[in-house]
Amino acid sequence: MRRTIPKVAALAAVAMLALTTPAQAQQTDASQHTATGSAAYFEYTDITHEKAVLKLTDPAKIQHARDLVNGETTDRPHLFGRIVPRTAPYNPRWSYHYNPDTVDFFDVAIEVCDATIPYVEDHLDEAGGAFLPGYVWCPWSSRLVREIHAP
Repeated sequence: MRRTIPKVAALAAVAMLALTTPAQAQQTDASQHTATGSAAYFEYTDITHEKAVLKLTDPAKIQHARDLVNGETTDRPHLFGRIVPRTAPYNPRWSYHYNPDTVDFFDVAIEVCDATIPYVEDHLDEAGGAFLPGYVWCPWSSRLVREIHAP
């Protein structure tokens, strides 16, 4: 039962992201600042060892990310959120990025939102339909590598 609750929570979170309107997936990163006026950037990787950059604006999520990077927690180590199919200035290598307003962390998630960093790039034109429904992406092997300075 103890492991079932986090699985159900992760499934519910992914479902909630998937049920929001697709227009929200395309929205700009309007809330680029936290209550204190700053964002934090983190490099992340997956099983392919490719790297990408994530922007976080929520103070609680920034703290959780820092705790993961610093080894202060191992809870909810993987990323999920809604991707935006265009390049971000802080993540120029890839043609997509996470919408900072939708990013969260998980322990386990459903298979339909799992894909590697390069697979998403290679199949970005299919995202939002059967591939990554609602633009929700939850790479199972994702992990934060380090915090980086604002680009």
